Amino acid sequence: MKDERAVRETMIATCRKMNAAGLNQGTSGNLSVRVDGGFLLTPTGMDYDALVPEDMVLMRMDGSHEGLRRPSSEWQLHRDILEARPEVGAVLHAHSMFSTTLACLRRGIPAFHYMVCAAGGVDVRCAPYATFGTAELARNVLDALEGRKACLMANHGMLALGRDLPSAFKLAVEVETLAAMYWRALQVGEPVLLDDAEMARVLEKFKTYGQQSAPVLTPSGA
Repeated sequence: MKDERAVRETMIATCRKMNAAGLNQGTSGNLSVRVDGGFLLTPTGMDYDALVPEDMVLMRMDGSHEGLRRPSSEWQLHRDILEARPEVGAVLHAHSMFSTTLACLRRGIPAFHYMVCAAGGVDVRCAPYATFGTAELARNVLDALEGRKACLMANHGMLALGRDLPSAFKLAVEVETLAAMYWRALQVGEPVLLDDAEMARVLEKFKTYGQQSAPVLTPSGA
């Protein structure tokens, strides 16, 4: 387990990266990281540039919390995801422009490009609408995340999961890029979709995509 203060500092840096990367604007969006005894969550309604480590809120799974600040209004969404998905170490929610545009149309991202598989399946679903901060929204998002690592949220935004914050951030950027590509393709017409057989092949290839583990270094001359 990392030092908790270092986790808090990483959360603040990630919040600021979200805004710099165009994933977020102002104080919208939120993120959480699993820690011993619960999870750390961003506070509600605070300017990311003004955050200090002590502003991160320690949440327990029973909904209680401790710290100087009130937690994000989406605490239940984060709690329910972390409770249901033990492999997830971090949750990132943002109101990114293209993902939110599609979400306001209540459209997910279909298999128009093979990189859709980066989110864990053959598409990125759009969760049905529910009022922010409610148990209903948490249920809808959990359903949309079944077998997936990301989803859109109708008339709201997007959400990405990761084993840690860097992986959640990387996936959020990928989903927003796909949303932008899909939105642009729709300006010309309906894009041609890849079929289920091809997406199954891509999903299989994704299991060994990238650097899976640190390479073993062999001494020179060995």
